[in-house]
Amino acid sequence: MSILSILEFPDPRLRTRAAPVTAFDAKLKQFVADMFETMYAANGVGLAATQVNVHQRVLVADMSEGRNQPLALINAQLLEKDGSQVYQEGCLSFPGLYADVTRALKVKVKAQDVDGKDIVVEAEGPLAVCIQHEMDHLDGKVFVDYLSPLKRSLLLKRLDKQRKQAASA
Repeated sequence: MSILSILEFPDPRLRTRAAPVTAFDAKLKQFVADMFETMYAANGVGLAATQVNVHQRVLVADMSEGRNQPLALINAQLLEKDGSQVYQEGCLSFPGLYADVTRALKVKVKAQDVDGKDIVVEAEGPLAVCIQHEMDHLDGKVFVDYLSPLKRSLLLKRLDKQRKQAASA
């Protein structure tokens, strides 16, 4: 396994729409394993293939305390969403930044596992938020797109300031 490089905003590759996965082979299994290793190493709870510059519809998540409930969704499609919740989101492509985003409280998603078998996942609360967040990445959307122009501008200025401080340290 290996740790992959995570793209950081404003990298234009984060805006790429991912293509469906068609080959369910050893290469895909290795890629998913690498995504989990990368997500865990970065202390994240979700990661989309787009974030590691692979433009295929693959996402991984693990919201468990013990980091022992890995979920890989290939070619995920949202079937249903219900309710509404405001949740403070962060993103591995926006290190150290968080913002309140409104998303569906519950989701039902149809996807495939790493073997190509059809699965349906029903999630609510933080896992539902995570799945929606990662699916957005696969469509070239990032969480700051949900913010008002003023909030987005303030957040991006903060990100810029953090990067300048880190560069001069």
